Order: sequence, then C-alpha cells, then structure tokens
Amino acid sequence: MKVEVKTLDAGKSGEVELNDAVFGLEPRADILHRVVTWQLEKRRGTARGARERSDVARTGKKFGRQKGGGVARHGDRAAPVFIGGGKAHGPRVRDFNPSLNKKIRALGLKMALSAKAKGGSLTVIDNLDVADGKTKVLVGQLEKLGVAKALFIDGDAINISFAKASSNLVGINVLPAVGANVYDILRAETLVLTRAAVEKLEARFNG
Repeated sequence: MKVEVKTLDAGKSGEVELNDAVFGLEPRADILHRVVTWQLEKRRGTARGARERSDVARTGKKFGRQKGGGVARHGDRAAPVFIGGGKAHGPRVRDFNPSLNKKIRALGLKMALSAKAKGGSLTVIDNLDVADGKTKVLVGQLEKLGVAKALFIDGDAINISFAKASSNLVGINVLPAVGANVYDILRAETLVLTRAAVEKLEARFNG
C-alpha cells in the first residue's frame, strides 16, 4: 500500500510503501477488545490487603469474667475494637494477574494500525522538526496539516523540539515507536507516523 508522505507544513515529501502484513490486515473487533482489556487490566494497581481478625497475632484467651465486670463480655484480643486487633471489613487483595499470548498482542497492534489506515485517519510525515521548539510555530503547522487531535509516533526517540512545542497542546500526544500500543492508537482521532516510525514498526514485526 503506497501512502503519500507529507511535511509538518502539509507539503509533499514523496511516498512510502506500507507493508500489507502490518498495515493491510482486516481488523477484528474481538482481537482488539481482548488486547485493550488486557492493557487496561495491566494498569490496575493491586490493593494492599489489611490484616483481619484471623490474621493478627493476638491471644484468643478470654481475658475477663463473663459477668460482673461492668464491661462488655469480650473473649478475644483480636477483635476490631481493640488497638492491635484485626481490621473490620478491610481491603482485600485483588490481583487480576492478566495474561495474553504475545502473538495475540502483536496481532492486535497490527490490526489497530490497519484500522487507522483503512479508515483514512493515518498520516505519514517526513519528520517532527519544529523550528526552535516553539508552540506557536507548531500550531500553525498543524492547522496546515489539518490535524487538531492526534497521536504522533516517532522513531527510536521522540523529537525533542516537537515534544517541547506540543507539551501544552491539548489533544496532541507523542510516543516513540517502542511505546506504540493498541489502546492509545484506537482512541486517537488521527494517527501520525514519521518515516522512522514506519520503519521501526515494520522491523518490530518482521524481526
């Protein structure tokens, strides 16, 4: 699949041949759903469980007489009402421990890229150079490019001038190629890849 390569100023910079094995697949909702669910579950932190009544190391011996003491008839120092006792209705450990086959994860990323390519919301640009890293300059370039909200993916590392210029622009996100993931790609209005990103993503699957 051939795609026109643009500059940040919306000028023409040639063409690039996209690998159909990466950008030309037919997206499947079930695969994408599995990968996104796995990603979101991996982000969830595991709660630290509290020690409950049966977990604390305190004596279970009855420490007062049953009647005549003028106080409640307790029989266990581990009761939640005592200092050092177990927590009543405390947080429990909920470890989701999600797992997903590497082949399915790779297939999901390919399908996410293919979905953007087939939907016409994929743009390939030459590079992310912004003069002096100025936000005002970048805003003008994005207007020419026709991009308001987008995910930009660069090569090995994020372009410093672009990262600086876009740091306070709402809706503009940037990732290195190694950070490309299904969730961020699918939720982006537009996906913008540099030439270097295309090379890295294709090498990632062919290597």
